Amino acid sequence: MTQLRRRDPLRDLVTLREAMDQLFEESVVRPRPAAMASRALAVDMYETDEAVVIKTSIPGVDPEDIDISITGDSLTIKGELKADEEIEDADCICRERAYGAFSRSLTIPVSVEASEAEAEVEDGILTLTLPKAEALKPKAIKVQSR
Repeated sequence: MTQLRRRDPLRDLVTLREAMDQLFEESVVRPRPAAMASRALAVDMYETDEAVVIKTSIPGVDPEDIDISITGDSLTIKGELKADEEIEDADCICRERAYGAFSRSLTIPVSVEASEAEAEVEDGILTLTLPKAEALKPKAIKVQSR
């Protein structure tokens, strides 16, 4: 004799809810190491009469681990944020800070003198000052009367 089993729809909903919670946890709440390694820098870029200035936040990055290059009208900032210490995944309760390599390439909107560029880090903020090429700097022309 075949026994009929009573179906409990709420049990299936709890299982679906648990599956959605797990999916959400894995994809949104805890960033994966591969995603952290390829993260892009957020930058502010503005222009003055004399230069193009670029600022980006790089807290915890040693200035010696930053590589900045200018090729033509392209600026590239690369670096790496190294982990403070190794923590075993089994001992980890929460891991939200990002570690690994980062890179950002930007197009510089005007010609600059790359050889005169300056870079400094203060309080975790990298500031690049790229002097404009002489041809682009505003020049005042005095009008003379005869």
